[in-house]
Amino acid sequence: MTNGVHVTTDDLVRLETRARDLNFIQKASSHQQLAGRLNSAMRGRGLTFEELRNYLPGDDIRSIDWRVTARTTRPVVRVYSEEKERPALIVVDQRINMFFGSRRSMKSVSAAEAAMLCAWRILGSGDRVGGFVLGDTDIEQIKPHRSRNAVIAFADRIAAKNAALKADADASPEKGRLDAVLETVANIAHHDHLVVVISDFEGHTPRTRDLLLRLSSRNDVICLLVYDPFLLDLPDTGDVVVSGGGAQAELTLRTASIRSSIGVFARNRGRELLAWQNELGLPMLPVSAAEETAPQLRHLLEQSAWRQRRR
Repeated sequence: MTNGVHVTTDDLVRLETRARDLNFIQKASSHQQLAGRLNSAMRGRGLTFEELRNYLPGDDIRSIDWRVTARTTRPVVRVYSEEKERPALIVVDQRINMFFGSRRSMKSVSAAEAAMLCAWRILGSGDRVGGFVLGDTDIEQIKPHRSRNAVIAFADRIAAKNAALKADADASPEKGRLDAVLETVANIAHHDHLVVVISDFEGHTPRTRDLLLRLSSRNDVICLLVYDPFLLDLPDTGDVVVSGGGAQAELTLRTASIRSSIGVFARNRGRELLAWQNELGLPMLPVSAAEETAPQLRHLLEQSAWRQRRR
């Protein structure tokens, strides 16, 4: 059980049992009749029955289902899709901007939990999983493996970066660091990967959007937008200290105009990021640091899968 401020490797390993009922994006099927006519460029793990349909000129006669054909008195073929390996890369933000939380946990803790829930579920489905842990000074990488030890190593890297976050550190993230890790991912994930980006997207630039578009054109991409609801529902008493680039300012929350300005800023920023879902055609799923991570993630992924099926 985490204390909400920091998370340990053991905390993240224990999430394995909570990840079993997560439902990720449906793997893209080839929609090809694969009975000996085509060879896949991907490493396959077999063929999955997809549907029965009427025979069309050019179909391989070996795909005809003779029992159904005899029953319906017209040629019917069995259509299969190839089950392809889909390596996964998980990017988890552990920069100082994530070290904030007003209720249940810090955003950094929620991001770490979400990353490991994803990692355990992906491993459980038989795919290789690896990732990147984005810190303030460097980026840790775990290459994709189909191995429980590799997932535990990923948890260890996340926990180490998480433990390094301190309240007295500079709260201004270096501009371009998020883009740097996405550029690295884009150079690795050329096609048919699952890419999960878990961040508050602080310090995003127009390049961030371009990189996500590049990734999503050839891979399945899911963004988990980690946020804290504090700025969306500010108290009418007390003060809040904000900082940037070494400068700090104290904002008095009992002043209505200040509360309104902060609220408008937070909502506009959230709307801008959530708009990427429609603009880029990728899920941008909001995860609150004020609520338990696993139930949120389960609900959000189920909703995303439902929307995909409706398209």
